[in-house]
Amino acid sequence: MAEPRTYDVSIIGGGILGLATGVALLELRPGTSLLLLEKEERLASHQTGHNSGVIHAGIYYKPGSEKARLCVDGVRRMKAFCELHEIPVEECGKLVVATDVAELGHLDELQRRGEANGVPGLRRIDAEEAREIEPHARAIAALHSPQTSIVDFARVARAMAADLRSSGATICTGTHVDGTSRDGNTLILGASGVEFRTRSIINCGGLQADLVARALGARPRVRIVPFRGEYFGLARPSLVRGLIYPVPDPQFPFLGVHFTRRIDGSVEAGPNAVLAFAREGYRRSDISASDVADLLSFRGFWCMAGKYWRTGLYESYRSLSKKSFVRALQRLVPELSADDLSPGGSGVRAQAVMADGTLVDDFNVEESRDAIHVLNAPSPAATASLSIGRHVATLAIDHLPAFR
Repeated sequence: MAEPRTYDVSIIGGGILGLATGVALLELRPGTSLLLLEKEERLASHQTGHNSGVIHAGIYYKPGSEKARLCVDGVRRMKAFCELHEIPVEECGKLVVATDVAELGHLDELQRRGEANGVPGLRRIDAEEAREIEPHARAIAALHSPQTSIVDFARVARAMAADLRSSGATICTGTHVDGTSRDGNTLILGASGVEFRTRSIINCGGLQADLVARALGARPRVRIVPFRGEYFGLARPSLVRGLIYPVPDPQFPFLGVHFTRRIDGSVEAGPNAVLAFAREGYRRSDISASDVADLLSFRGFWCMAGKYWRTGLYESYRSLSKKSFVRALQRLVPELSADDLSPGGSGVRAQAVMADGTLVDDFNVEESRDAIHVLNAPSPAATASLSIGRHVATLAIDHLPAFR
């Protein structure tokens, strides 16, 4: 009987980040035997498949942070990838609008960050010019990012998967990693009744990343807390030409409810940010006893709740009250009415939280003995996926046993 194959590297997670990491790894080290395992039957089923499709320009992120560096580089790489694979990209532009004098200071800070990050074409504009760009938006001042774009990230993920297969990688869907053991220098992954042998692992598990890390023997410093974002569809897409965003709360790593034009021409409004009671809880009724127990046993959850309980209550109220949701959106587009909105989709954000309740803002990657774990990759991770993937692949080549 032939010896079972031992892969150099196994990537756990078939979202856009796992796929992009695989693409980068095979570009940097052609001939690497690569396995990618995805527990769902379809790649990009979770955060990638529920993404709003915005290619962010890099306005929001603290200069010098990984988000800032990898987002700006990632835009260039993403647009080049899409051009190569004939994937439509639309430069629809974005307005970040201040609707109150109290927001002008935060708008100044966003402008400073965007300019420091090298966001192309970013301009501060007055109310009159904002109305020329978005006639139905209300603003006393705004930032205009003309090169902010939209794309279908699920289609991008499919193209990445095709590239991986053509480069010799093995992709297994419907394969849930549920156990690990060791045979000398080889890791054995038990997955859906099959054993896979590998020398090293890259964990891009998204919503499950911390659980995967713990299953592999790591002790991550963060825990994933899931937040559901709910959307409405806009019956009058003519109200929005591109993307209209509020000035975000600087204390909270979410961007607030906004209007997003999709690559298919539709417009969605949202999302809010409510605590989900399942890591893959796309509906209010989705509750996982194990996920809730894991959450309640985490000290950081209680610290976070103590810091942000007012925000959490408001987000939950807005989730249950369409009238409240409409009021929040009317701050941006006053002529919007409740009749313009119909229930849309939802997504779940994997938000890493520290033991002291701090919401981790930047990307977070940790290493263990023979694995690399991507433990926090929220927005703009899809935008930056090819740059993050290259960063993670470089770490893998420098540190993992497969490359020694």
